[in-house]
Amino acid sequence: MSDEEHKNSVWGFIKGFGKLMIGILMVLQGIVGLAVLLLFVGLFTGISDGIGGQRAATHVPKDAALLINPNGVLVEEAEAVDPFQSFLQEAYGADEPTQIEVGELARVIRAAAKDERIKGIVLDLSQLYIPTISASKAHYIAGVIDEFKAAGKKVYAVGDFYGQDQYLIASHADEIYMHDKGSLVLVGYGSYDAYMKSFLDKLLITPHVFRVGTFKAAVEPFLRDDMSPEAKEANLAFLGSMWDAYVSSVEKARSLPAGSINRFANNLNDILRETHGDFAEAALRFKLVDHLSSRPEQLAAMKAVFGEDDSGKSFKNIQYAAYRNAIGATKDGGDPNVAIVTAAGAIVDGEAAPGVAAGGDTVAANLKKALDDENVKAVVLRVDSPGGSAFASEIIRDGVTALKAAGKPVVVSMGSLAASGGYWISSPGDEIWAAPTTVTGSIGIFAFFPTFEKAAEHWGLNVDGVGTTALSSLYATGVGPLEDNVADIFQQSVEDGYRDFLGVVAEGRNLTPEYVDSVGQGRVWIGVTAQELKLVDNLGDIDAAIAAAARLAQLEKYDAVKIREEQSPFAVFFGEAAARTMAMMGIDRSTAAASHSIVSRAISAVQKEVAFFDQFNDPNALYARCVVCGN
Repeated sequence: MSDEEHKNSVWGFIKGFGKLMIGILMVLQGIVGLAVLLLFVGLFTGISDGIGGQRAATHVPKDAALLINPNGVLVEEAEAVDPFQSFLQEAYGADEPTQIEVGELARVIRAAAKDERIKGIVLDLSQLYIPTISASKAHYIAGVIDEFKAAGKKVYAVGDFYGQDQYLIASHADEIYMHDKGSLVLVGYGSYDAYMKSFLDKLLITPHVFRVGTFKAAVEPFLRDDMSPEAKEANLAFLGSMWDAYVSSVEKARSLPAGSINRFANNLNDILRETHGDFAEAALRFKLVDHLSSRPEQLAAMKAVFGEDDSGKSFKNIQYAAYRNAIGATKDGGDPNVAIVTAAGAIVDGEAAPGVAAGGDTVAANLKKALDDENVKAVVLRVDSPGGSAFASEIIRDGVTALKAAGKPVVVSMGSLAASGGYWISSPGDEIWAAPTTVTGSIGIFAFFPTFEKAAEHWGLNVDGVGTTALSSLYATGVGPLEDNVADIFQQSVEDGYRDFLGVVAEGRNLTPEYVDSVGQGRVWIGVTAQELKLVDNLGDIDAAIAAAARLAQLEKYDAVKIREEQSPFAVFFGEAAARTMAMMGIDRSTAAASHSIVSRAISAVQKEVAFFDQFNDPNALYARCVVCGN
C-alpha cells in the first residue's frame, strides 16, 4: 500500500468513526430531548391543573381488583430518592429495585377495604423480597389482609412460585393459585456465618476483640472456627420462636392440622418421591395451595371473578402504584398530633438519609421537631434497627428523655429489629410495644480491630520509632503490635460502656442492673420472650402503639403524623410531574425496574457488604450492635 493509500484509509477510518460517534450522540440527544419534552408536558399539565383548581384523577374502575404487585424490598422506611434520578431510572428500565414501605402498603390495603369501587385483591408477590429477619413485616401485612377479608371482600394470590416469606402473606388469601410447573419450598429459619480464625491465622492477621458477656457472638467469627455452644443456644431459641410463629400463622390461615407445615418441610424428599419429583403437586397434596394452573388459566380465573377490562386482555383491575396515587397521601385533619419518628437501619454517628441508616443526629433532629411542635402531644418512636454506634444511640436516647421531660409521652414501637443499640434507644420509652416476632435484646458492647504485625514481619516490614508517652505506640498500631496497656484501655472502655448500657436499661425499665445483666450479656430474645423478661411491656403492632401514645396523652381525637426529612417544594412538584409523565408513557413505577440481572445482584451484594463496614463509625470505636440480626 502506497503512502497516499495508507493516508486515505486512515483518514477514512477516522471519518467513519467520527460519523459513528456523532450518530450515537444524536441518538442519545434525541432520547434525552424526548424525555425532557415529556417531562415538561407533565409539568405543564400540573400547572394547568393547579390553575384550574383541579388535580388529574386516576380512574378506579367499578368492581375492580386491587392488583398488589410490588417490585422491590419490603422495608420500614424507604430511601429518599432524587425525583429527576428516579424519573430517568424508571423511564429507561433501570434494574435498581425499589423499596416498599410496610406502613404505606398497609395504608393502601386498608383504604381499599373501605372503597366501594374495589371488589377484592389480587396478590402477585413474585417480585416482593422480604428479608428473613423482617418476618414481622410479613406477619403485619398478613394481618392487614385479614382485616380486608373481614370487610367482606375476597383475596386471591397468583404466581408461578412462592418464596417462604411471600407465602406467609399469600397463605392468608381466600384462594391460592400456583403454576403447575412451579414450586413452594419451606426451609425454616437458620443462622450460619463464615468462621475465619484459621483463615486469619494463615494470613498472619491478629484480631483484637474487646467484649463483655457470655452471649456476645458478634465477634465470634473472628475468634473461632465454629459457632460456640452459647451462641447456638441463643440463636436456636429466637429462630425457633420465629419459626413457631410462622407455622402458627400459616396453619391457622389455611385451616391445616397442627404439625402440617413441619411435616412438609422436614419430609420434602419423601413427599417428592411420592409425587415423582413434582413440587407443585406436593404443595397441592398438603393443601398449601388451592389450584395448579398455567398463567393463561390464572388470568381466565381472575376474569371470571372481576370481569374483563376495556381491552379484553386482562381482568378489571387497578395496580397498587396507581391506586396509591389515586387515594393520595394521608392529610392532617387538624386534630392534635401523635408524631411518628422512625429509627430504621444501623445506628451511625452523624447524619444519614432515611432508608440508608439511622443517623444519630438525624433521628435526634426529628425528635427535636416533635419537641418544638406545640401541636404534637405524644410521640411514637418506631425502631427497626440492629443497633450500631453506642455514642449515636446515646444521642438519640437524649432526644427521647427530653420529650419526656417536657411532658410529652413517648411510646416505642419495635419493628422487626430493636436489638443492642436499637434497645438502648428504646429503653426510656413510657411504654414499649413489640411484635411477637421482633428480634430484640442483645444488650452488650464490643470493640474490634485487626493488626498486621505478623504479616509485616513475614514480609520484612519493620516498625520502629519513639514517643513521648506510654500511649504513643498507638501511632504504630496496625502494622505494629497492640501494646498491653493500650489493650487494657480498650477493655476498660468496653466494660464501662456495658455498665452504662445496664444503667440505661435499668433506669428506663425500672429494673436493677443485676437483673438486666442476667438477661443481657448480648443475648438475643424474641418479642414474646422479651415481654416475659420485662424488656417489653406489650405485644402489638404500630397501630396499637399509636393508640397507646394517644391514651397516655389523653387524646380522644388525634392525627398520626410522620416526622421525616422534608423534600423541597420544587422536588415535590418535580416528582409529581415525573409521575404524570410516566403515566403518559405507560410506565408503572412499581414494575419499571423489574429486570434484576445476576451481575446487578452481585454488585448490590458487594455494595451491601461495603456499606456494612461503613456503618462502624463510632467516635469511641464502641458498638452496641447485633450482628447476627443481619446487615
